Amino acid sequence: MKNLAIALVGAGLIGRRHAELIAESRECGLSAVVDPAPGAAAFAQAAGVPHYASLPALFADARPDGAILATPNALHAGQALQCLAAGVAALIEKPVAHTVAEGNALLAAAERSPTKLLVGHHRRHSAIMAKACEIVAAGTLGPLVAVMGSALFYKPDGYFDEAPWRRQPGGGPVLINMIHEIGNLRALCGEIVAVQAFGSNAMRGFPVEDTVAINLRFANGALGTFLLSDTAASARSWEQTSGENQAYASYADEDCYIVAGTMGSLAVPSMRLKTYPRSADRSWWKPFDTSVVALNAADPLARQLAHFCAVIRGEAAPLVSVRDGLSNLKVTEAIAEAARTGATIRIE
Repeated sequence: MKNLAIALVGAGLIGRRHAELIAESRECGLSAVVDPAPGAAAFAQAAGVPHYASLPALFADARPDGAILATPNALHAGQALQCLAAGVAALIEKPVAHTVAEGNALLAAAERSPTKLLVGHHRRHSAIMAKACEIVAAGTLGPLVAVMGSALFYKPDGYFDEAPWRRQPGGGPVLINMIHEIGNLRALCGEIVAVQAFGSNAMRGFPVEDTVAINLRFANGALGTFLLSDTAASARSWEQTSGENQAYASYADEDCYIVAGTMGSLAVPSMRLKTYPRSADRSWWKPFDTSVVALNAADPLARQLAHFCAVIRGEAAPLVSVRDGLSNLKVTEAIAEAARTGATIRIE
């Protein structure tokens, strides 16, 4: 029986996907839509739930069990604070805040409150990522040495025409796309303590980067490289390799991460595993044991919603806490600063 009432805050593209998943869930039901934009009232009417223009208006009338904040980035921290004040658990779409300063203020409030906040880095709920993290944590690869990653894809002209701010600083792939990758890399390899980066806008000529080459240092001593571009005609991105979002063409022969340790390596998301036998002398002249790790496919957004319900019921701690979300934001902003200044940026 659907016994958890969930309010949807923000009825845009991702908000409507959340509404679809709520409708399919056996654990929760949509209780309200909160959005002042034209069309939101009609969307709420079609869903058969009340419409409100703001969170204060909702909370003056009702207290849902949870709220999903699928609003513009600049609203995330303030709306999460309103949920904390009302005692309503919230799922905050990434990024957790628009700035690190806002994120720090939200973290301080969240850690004083018994009300739970989950940050919507949905890839952390991916079955692929869960299995990859399990393999690394089990020591199958040995101590980690290096990770190579890429997010190479081509955004069409219409992407920029429909939102001209994407041509300006803050609208490039570092602050829009890289935060997803940071969440994955931290989950796989641990905390990132320093970054270097070169940025280029040579292809499009916009005032914001279109391509960035990034170096990463992890707290455990591992090093990483990452190549990011929204103007590269390539399939080496999570969306085009994982097959988790059917809106994208997917290519099973491509990978976007290679994680390597002293005993072996794992390609993600194809899950091709190469390891040396434990009893063998390791050498580049010696053959690997090779395999492909089996997976059970699942929609990470659906898994995230189920996890949010468990968090509301007190059955689970948030997989991605405000502190985790803030760490992802700090690394992303450090990369942007490194690309702008050419300096090595160290992260707390």
